[in-house]
Amino acid sequence: MKPLMIRSDASPEIGTGHIMRCLALAEAWQDTGGEVVFILAYDTPAMEARLKKEGFRILHISQKSGTIGDADETALIAHEHGADWIVVDGYHFGAEYQKTIKDAGLCLLFIDDYGHANHYFADIVLNQNIYADMSFYQHYEPYTRFLLGMKYVLLRKEFLQWSGWHRDIPEAARKILVTLGGSDPDNVTLKITEAVKTVDLDGLEVVVVVGGTNLHFDLIHETVKDLSNFTLIKNAENMPELMAWADIAITAGGSTCWELAFMGVPCIIITLAENQKLISKHISQKISCINLGSYEEISIEKLYNAIYLLLSSFEKRLEISQKAQRLVDGEGANLIVKIILT
Repeated sequence: MKPLMIRSDASPEIGTGHIMRCLALAEAWQDTGGEVVFILAYDTPAMEARLKKEGFRILHISQKSGTIGDADETALIAHEHGADWIVVDGYHFGAEYQKTIKDAGLCLLFIDDYGHANHYFADIVLNQNIYADMSFYQHYEPYTRFLLGMKYVLLRKEFLQWSGWHRDIPEAARKILVTLGGSDPDNVTLKITEAVKTVDLDGLEVVVVVGGTNLHFDLIHETVKDLSNFTLIKNAENMPELMAWADIAITAGGSTCWELAFMGVPCIIITLAENQKLISKHISQKISCINLGSYEEISIEKLYNAIYLLLSSFEKRLEISQKAQRLVDGEGANLIVKIILT
């Protein structure tokens, strides 16, 4: 098989979500016997260590990320490695970037969330979100194929090992997982931690996970270091186990929502960025989880009330969990690889 090239980025500002969902696709490609090369613009030691651990090659471009120069250099690297396909994921990659890749004679899979490009030149456009439909895509080429919806959700292999797992919903919920993605530049994790500290329930256990590009680890550590029922983990590599452990989760409106749904975790969703509003809105409507809206508008009291409500309501947690696990089947990455190879 020819290698698969993946062009994406991670940073404290961008977060890690784009690369992490590409990782699921990379694993599926690797399982078919193909090599995967990640092409990055920024140095991200924690992320790169994860990719190397899974056997993927990493190359860095010299051009500014998202520019035509970036596209030219990426295409050159793909040709040098004998690749046919490039996967591109990131909001800073637009129409001209796609066109440059296509003009170089390469096949392009473009991962999208809300139709941010004004024209689509890719061979395949993938939008794995619950709200995805053709209303986001008005301008595209005759050959462009669209893969839209939850059927194509990208889940890493570590989650797929839990396929068919049954979650028990306890009458008394006492285990809280806090996970707001790879970077959390506004340190909303700290705000949530302060709210959780006010919950006075016997036996309460809290695990707070911060990503490898989170710059606020030391401040959060200072806040929880003397609390025996709090555990702070940086760059966790056992997220499925942590989700299986948790009775409820507090999360952002990004791709982690699909992982939590697959694991059947009742959750509270907080929107950290504009591009998360649609996920937060639609997933709360579909599975009845609690959507608190934008982090800028949430008080400690509002957070406390939502946490206490979910912990205390067996019926609510059962409803969310059962609906959530019917939402994601985990076959998205393998299905997409099959489509690429046909």
